[in-house]
Amino acid sequence: MNISARFVSVVGSLVLVMGVSACGDDNTAGQDATPDASVASASASASPDAPPAEDSGPEVAMDHNEADVAFAQMMTIHHEGALEMAGMAAGKAQSEEVQATAATIEAAQLPEIELMQSWLTAWDEPLTPSGHTGMDHGGMDMNGMSQEEVMAELSDVSGVDFDRQFLTAMTAHHEGAVLMAEQELNDGLNPDALELAQVIIDDQKAEIEEMQGLLENL
Repeated sequence: MNISARFVSVVGSLVLVMGVSACGDDNTAGQDATPDASVASASASASPDAPPAEDSGPEVAMDHNEADVAFAQMMTIHHEGALEMAGMAAGKAQSEEVQATAATIEAAQLPEIELMQSWLTAWDEPLTPSGHTGMDHGGMDMNGMSQEEVMAELSDVSGVDFDRQFLTAMTAHHEGAVLMAEQELNDGLNPDALELAQVIIDDQKAEIEEMQGLLENL
């Protein structure tokens, strides 16, 4: 073979080798990209920053007795009476302090009603005691007055007279709630209900003291 032919042969071999090498590089690049993407996807799925599964809320302690059921049912009714009174104070109270007290009562007791009703539902117990209808607050009295009588009296007064009557009635109402909560601590079984009973005692005793101070300054 002459020099010219040998040169052509060598060049052809080099071109063939380079083409095979390039194809190999392309395939390798494609193979490398796929695992990287898979790893990235898996890493993203396992990332600690990923949002957690939706929380279904705190579990309800299921152990309960008749005292727990009565507490949840009757305290719900009692709280509804307080909310009715506080709602009237929002529009009629003259003192800003009385308005603020009413707002505090609403903010605390509405969530407590919802909590107690969630227990009764989980326990498969009725939300209200047998024979209770509407806003019947049977047995809920304030200084000898029923809920309906207190609401009627509050409707008939205004200004400082309203503030005085509201604070007097709500103080008596809170005292009734404290007695009910203390009864739950004595007779109840459910840990959630016992915990709420203590919260009600602590919170409402503090509010009683505050309302008595407001009364003295009217």
